[in-house]
Amino acid sequence: MSNMSRNDVRVAPEKGPSLRLVSNSDAQPAVFLMRGTGEYKRASLALFLSGFATFSLLYCVQPLMPLFSQDFAVTPAESSLSLSLSTGFLAVAIFLAAAVSERFGRRSLMFASLMGAALCTIACGVVPNWHLLLVARALEGLLLGGVPAVAMSYLSEEIDPRGLGASMGLNIAGNAFGGMAGRVITGMLAELLNWKLALGVVGTMGLAAALGFFVLLPPSRNFVPRRGAGLGFHLKAWGGHLSDPALPFLFLIAGLLMGSFVTIYNYAGYRLVGAPYNLNQTELGLIFTVYIFGIAASWAGGLLGDRFGHFAILPIGIASAALGVAVTLSSSLAAIIIGIVLLTIGFFMAHSVASSLVGRLAKRSKGHASSLYLLSYYIGSSVAGSVGGYFWAADGWWAVVAFTFALLAIAMICAYGAARLARR
Repeated sequence: MSNMSRNDVRVAPEKGPSLRLVSNSDAQPAVFLMRGTGEYKRASLALFLSGFATFSLLYCVQPLMPLFSQDFAVTPAESSLSLSLSTGFLAVAIFLAAAVSERFGRRSLMFASLMGAALCTIACGVVPNWHLLLVARALEGLLLGGVPAVAMSYLSEEIDPRGLGASMGLNIAGNAFGGMAGRVITGMLAELLNWKLALGVVGTMGLAAALGFFVLLPPSRNFVPRRGAGLGFHLKAWGGHLSDPALPFLFLIAGLLMGSFVTIYNYAGYRLVGAPYNLNQTELGLIFTVYIFGIAASWAGGLLGDRFGHFAILPIGIASAALGVAVTLSSSLAAIIIGIVLLTIGFFMAHSVASSLVGRLAKRSKGHASSLYLLSYYIGSSVAGSVGGYFWAADGWWAVVAFTFALLAIAMICAYGAARLARR
């Protein structure tokens, strides 16, 4: 992969301390942000905040699912809709976001999406019934579609390709930190106060993160709006990526990884609040602090991919996740937590590497490639996250593990297939 990346661009002499001019066969000279410079740090922090806001808002309901089952008298599979509807509508919205961002730009769309999603989370804490809560969560998913794919596109367009893995890993570290903070804060506040106030606090944090993002993110230098682009342009761009030999495997990996990850996290809560563990909401929320390992793993995965090759690191991440899933079969609470740690490390490492590969292999219309990757990512979360509830109801944790392990086995096959096809 490193040879492929070097052949794609011709490096020109650097111009100034923070920028590098690169030209390729189908674009004007691009001005990239270089690692270690002030603008690079501002962009990295801004996209860290966007990832934090997106994932804290999206996943803050996950530790509350047992409470939703109690307060609204719904089954675990029905309670999981509070997350699955958001991720499902987000997956659809990613397509719209890719088209809109190509027309109007990256920064404004991401900011508007984050603000709207934060307000929806606050609304979830005041709605009077279950169905209105689901409506608010579905709308939140639609709004959040304007962030993940556009953020990946911004990084692929603006960051020096030699450091893209590290910057993409840092963005995903923000995702991990947001996912951890949203789950831990809602779990603790639900125990101390109530779940409605907990959602209000997370929504307010999202508003603050959105404002910080807008202030910090440098304007795009290499993005050229396509205001005359119609549906045909977008269909051609998506079709081009789907006809690539390796990219469809990476898109499929995204859905399989996320589906397995969300399934374990969704139903571990039901397992651990019951006998013999009997964890309360604060204790259950604290388990999600294992996301700190995901923060480190996503950043490390990007760096290792830049150094040793992304296709060499990808199967290591998938194998680590599978090992973690197997360890959760233990009846020991400590072993279950260790298994969740290994799953988290493997998932974030593999996701960081796979998303970097999409940015490297997509030669043009990177926003459309990112949208396909994230479409699969969130469809995997939505579908597998809810289907896992039926496995839980059918045969408990053993069935959940078997379902998740099958997803990861397919992901491993896809990783080797993508590597072979890309090297051709």
